[in-house]
Amino acid sequence: MMRALILGGTADANLLAAAIASAGIDAVYSYGGRTRAPADQPLPVRSGGFGGVSGLADYLRREAITHVVDATHPFAAEMSRNAIAACAQTATPLLALERAPWDKTSGDRWIEVADVVSAAAALPDSRASVFLAIGRQHIAPFGARPQHAYTLRFVDPPEQAPPLPDADVIVSRGPFTLEGELAMMRARRIEWIVARNSGGTGARAKIDAARVLGLPVIMITRPLLPDRPRVESVSEVMQWLGHRTCLGA
Repeated sequence: MMRALILGGTADANLLAAAIASAGIDAVYSYGGRTRAPADQPLPVRSGGFGGVSGLADYLRREAITHVVDATHPFAAEMSRNAIAACAQTATPLLALERAPWDKTSGDRWIEVADVVSAAAALPDSRASVFLAIGRQHIAPFGARPQHAYTLRFVDPPEQAPPLPDADVIVSRGPFTLEGELAMMRARRIEWIVARNSGGTGARAKIDAARVLGLPVIMITRPLLPDRPRVESVSEVMQWLGHRTCLGA
């Protein structure tokens, strides 16, 4: 009997959950637990960490999981590495559903860096209005650049004030439109953008808006992961699970 585990939390994972539910496949959807009000799913849901590699391996055995789909955010590197190791330990087939990264095109003014600390260091010395589009877990390094005026955008309201002396928080959930991003950047007089190369369409509007406005983007490249089977579409995952048609997505 097939029983799949979806490591989710992304729009792609939500589409996959709908397809799997429509196909009648026994599956569990796992959230990392960082979002306070995650989207409802048509599958049984669990939330929170597994307890590292050993905890995830124990879960796979205990719950008789036969297939794992890693559809986490491209920057959820720890979870992805744990999934690779736990699936290897338990001989559980693993497939990554991973959107392609964005490619730099004509008109883009990207400064590509390896991590958040490097992104903070790449900001100018003189005061600027900066849009940090990187999530609430990654803003601490920008405390070393306190001269800037930061605009932050979170899915949930922050439980405490950001550790930045001049920061304004927008609480909003994507996907975002080009028109909306242009209006926000113009109203706030954004001069620099810091973003992670997440790929996909739901978060791309800010990158397109930066190109239209001629703004520099400090682009954080994806973390390196061990080799693993990966696909870019829900239909390919459904084929891997033995279903030729991607139902419900």
